[in-house]
Amino acid sequence: MPYMKTNIKAENSLEAKGIPDDPRKRAKYLAIIEAALEAFSEYGYHDCPVSKIARKANIADGTIYLYFANKEEVLISVFQEKINRLITDIEKSTEDCTNSWEKIEVLVRYHMSSLGNNRVLANFLQIQLRQSSNNIRRGIAIPLKKFYFLIENFVIEGQKEGVIDSLINAKIARKLIFGTIDEVVSCWVLSRRQYDVKDLIDDVLYIFRRALIVDTAA
Repeated sequence: MPYMKTNIKAENSLEAKGIPDDPRKRAKYLAIIEAALEAFSEYGYHDCPVSKIARKANIADGTIYLYFANKEEVLISVFQEKINRLITDIEKSTEDCTNSWEKIEVLVRYHMSSLGNNRVLANFLQIQLRQSSNNIRRGIAIPLKKFYFLIENFVIEGQKEGVIDSLINAKIARKLIFGTIDEVVSCWVLSRRQYDVKDLIDDVLYIFRRALIVDTAA
């Protein structure tokens, strides 16, 4: 995922239109999202005409423009749908955690496992979005800010609980967590060597544990 130097606060005016309420339109919209994810990952954003997305979604080219203004909006919507889903799933998965370190551990495991099990999604998030324009980067900023906030909030909660070192700058800790995951997954996507990125989860968590947890809780 592209790392962005942004303020956590988000502007609602930049949000994507989202999933339509009408069941038929909803199904078509989601079909376009999944087809676009596959097409962008396979061909790259710049080399992927709308016709390739339409073909994968089994719809006419013009149908896409009933839901999206242009290809740029399709890309932004794919990112927003996938990241918002990731955030929702992580929040649900952390509901039963007893402390914030457990929440961070769940976040790392879920994020890396989700991408490790779906190379198409990993390629899209880690590679294709880095080649995008400033307009696209502005469009994907909101869900990315939400993900940053989720990580940072877990760190702050952990500091209040006495689990995470209170002397650590929460924003720096958030950058450490996100940046490490991002780099590890990107290297896996780009590597010619065959290996399972999920095998590195425990190593990543060990580094975070040594860096963040107070000595008495280590």
